[in-house]
Amino acid sequence: MFTITDRARQQIKEMLEGEPSGSRLRFGIKGGGCSGLSYALGFDDEVNEDLDKTDEINEIAVVVAKEDIGILENTEIDFKENMMGGGFTINNPNAVMSCGCGSSFRTEETVGAPEKC
Repeated sequence: MFTITDRARQQIKEMLEGEPSGSRLRFGIKGGGCSGLSYALGFDDEVNEDLDKTDEINEIAVVVAKEDIGILENTEIDFKENMMGGGFTINNPNAVMSCGCGSSFRTEETVGAPEKC
């Protein structure tokens, strides 16, 4: 499905400590942003067996909407720190175009959609 680096795993595990028992990392995409799609990354303690796929990646329990799996295939979630702080970075080889703001992207299937920037 996708990968979680060791740095991201460490950060996610620390963040999970403040979440309800049974919470999983939910990773997905949603419509919106300048380029048409943006990432959704958070925690969820609910799973819809018909719509979601669950897995364990690098010791992290994850849930992804089945409809998002193709776009997220081979994506890497990393965590980077710099002088301004830290944050998760997402490297998606399926993204063919990104917005200047860096928070949204397009895939081959969405390249023809009008930009909102």
